[in-house]
Amino acid sequence: MQERREQDAAAGEAEGGGAGERPGSRGLLRALRAVLRGEALDFTRVGLGRAIFLLAVPMVLEMSMESLFALVDTWFVGRLGAQAVAVVGTSSSLVTIVFALALGLSMAATAMVARRVGEGDVAAASRVAGQSIVAGLVTSLPVAVVGVVYAEELLLLLGADAGTAALGRGYNAVLIGGNATIFLLFLVNAVFRGAGDPALAMRSLWLANAINIALDPLLIFGWGPVPALGVTGAAVATTVGRGVGVLYQLRLLHRGVGRLSVGLAELRLVPDVLASLYRIAGTGTLQMLIGTTSWVGLVRILNLFGAEVMAGYTIAVRIIIFVFLPAWGISNAAATLVGQNLGAGHPERARRSVWLTGAVTAGFLTLVAVVFLLAAEPLVAAFSDRPEVVGVAARCLRIVCLAYPFLGFGLAFVQAFNGAGDTRTPTWINLLCYWVVEVPLAWSLAVPLGVGPAGVFASIAVAQTGVALLGFVLFRRGTWRGRSV
Repeated sequence: MQERREQDAAAGEAEGGGAGERPGSRGLLRALRAVLRGEALDFTRVGLGRAIFLLAVPMVLEMSMESLFALVDTWFVGRLGAQAVAVVGTSSSLVTIVFALALGLSMAATAMVARRVGEGDVAAASRVAGQSIVAGLVTSLPVAVVGVVYAEELLLLLGADAGTAALGRGYNAVLIGGNATIFLLFLVNAVFRGAGDPALAMRSLWLANAINIALDPLLIFGWGPVPALGVTGAAVATTVGRGVGVLYQLRLLHRGVGRLSVGLAELRLVPDVLASLYRIAGTGTLQMLIGTTSWVGLVRILNLFGAEVMAGYTIAVRIIIFVFLPAWGISNAAATLVGQNLGAGHPERARRSVWLTGAVTAGFLTLVAVVFLLAAEPLVAAFSDRPEVVGVAARCLRIVCLAYPFLGFGLAFVQAFNGAGDTRTPTWINLLCYWVVEVPLAWSLAVPLGVGPAGVFASIAVAQTGVALLGFVLFRRGTWRGRSV
């Protein structure tokens, strides 16, 4: 059976093109149109070059839409002043914790759905999708309660002054109180990606962003009978946009668009599936929490230098996220290809897909680094006209991007582990790079050694380079091939 599977894979590569084939043929364009329409393709047989391209394009568009939420909010809120931008930056560091919980569950959903699809068991994959929705709703409830009740106190805990915390109370309460929209948007899109239907995830975020862009100026500045909600309006617009995107996702699943179909039967509790989801998600969530809470630590350090520095950092991070998430989207192809190909019995094809995905991601991020080095000020000036803010943000972009050529491979290695269901290895990588190295180094450089904010930015580049180096060493060991999910 194993030999037959490998022969099938070889035949598939002959039919679909090898890993090095350039994506320009008519067949590739037809396949791309099919993927963007949501039609199913067998990514265990399509040539690796084609598979990565066909998965990455809609994933990049999807992640670009996710990053657009923060970028648009920051652009509009920037018209309210540096303190309002500082509110968004400080509160968003809390939202990254919500993202960590959602992404941990999402990793488990992607790994399990991809493995079941690779095995040819679509009914089991649909059950995983339904249980992922249940898990997301259950997990989001206590987070919402804490976010609403302690909205202002959480901002003060992160070092915001009393005025900034009071201004951001409503923003924080709405964004974290409505965190179910974040959980479900991430989870259902992870299900779509694991099934090889990335275009469906892309469409839901297009819709969510269109609504957010339309509502942001209306709710922030007011118009006619609509009152001006200020910075809180940005949170309302984002939550409503995400909520509509979730409704669209659920409609697609209910109608069976794409590979999977989720009805009431799939939403009934299946204890063993839920247990597997939470087992994989446990270390996956810890993995993301370790990474994202390190950003909370950095915010705590940067708040020591005042609102101008915090505003500059917030703008820089929004721009970084705007380009980082598309890179994450490219590397997500590795998770899908590893999961499906391990399920189909093609471990060598899974391994090669990771190296090729890493090369593509690194190439993209290298181009981004060149842009940041040459044009940091013009990019930042679109968000603020204050020289102090622009200077901090430009310096952040130029320092952080130095790690990007290495980070591209690091992202692919991490996604490969997650796609195989090995969420433990990236957890240890994150713990070492972000908490043992990044946060202590940021504090030491910024405060005792007197480097200031630039020391914090340098620590980010060092940590991201470390992720790539550790990921390389651990990926080559090959233990991820034997993981069961």
